[in-house]
Amino acid sequence: MLEVIAYLAASVIGITLGLIGGGGSVLTVPILVYLSGISAVTATAYSLFIVGTASMVGSVSYFKKGLVSIKTAVIFGIPSLIAVFITRKFLVPAIPEELLTVSGLLITKDILLMVIFALLMIFASYSMIKDKKKGGNDEQVEQKFNYPLILLEGALVGLLTGLVGAGGGFLIIPALVILSKLPMKMAVGTSLVIISVKSLTGFLGDVSNLNIDWRFLLLFTSIAVVGIFVGTYLSNFIEGKKLKPAFGWFVLVMGIYILGRELFFN
Repeated sequence: MLEVIAYLAASVIGITLGLIGGGGSVLTVPILVYLSGISAVTATAYSLFIVGTASMVGSVSYFKKGLVSIKTAVIFGIPSLIAVFITRKFLVPAIPEELLTVSGLLITKDILLMVIFALLMIFASYSMIKDKKKGGNDEQVEQKFNYPLILLEGALVGLLTGLVGAGGGFLIIPALVILSKLPMKMAVGTSLVIISVKSLTGFLGDVSNLNIDWRFLLLFTSIAVVGIFVGTYLSNFIEGKKLKPAFGWFVLVMGIYILGRELFFN
């Protein structure tokens, strides 16, 4: 029964991505852990594949409209994909299964990853809830690169993606607007390309470390991709921007729930 619910939840991930243009991937790890009974380490690996594939599909329409800056994707993406591959290939496997005991609670690798992920959800929810009127615009301006900060931001996003399996679009898009002076729509399209490449690269770092259930992973991913097309169709009738704050509150509640479950009710 839970497996059926998990597959239905996969469609919700895709619909959310298609409807509001992001955010749905942040639900992937909790769904895999709590509904499919997969360990946090494996769930973050699966999430990289699912998020990478979904982002690749989502980027196609932006490519067709010329809303992808290849140069920016390369400059930002290289340090990011190097960081995510190293994190998944070497750092995550090096984390001990049992870390420490705090007030009688044994902190394991899985708990650590879920707590980091919950904090990420809470942080991401803020960017969804707040009014972004002061954000980037769609006017074309002369593109300038702040190379040191772009390289640093790319590496940090890669590290974060490698640890928790999230795309990190809520970090990448503002960075592209501020550090690369990209118009907002082009920043969104470029971020999808960066997320797809770095996520799938990170997943490659896991292939030799984990026993991958390809049947489950491909079916789950396929359902999510179908959901993207459904969400994109629904966006013709429903304004995604109005739904984003409500979804942000949902992500916030989920993040708090995961923190409580892992730290107090595990």
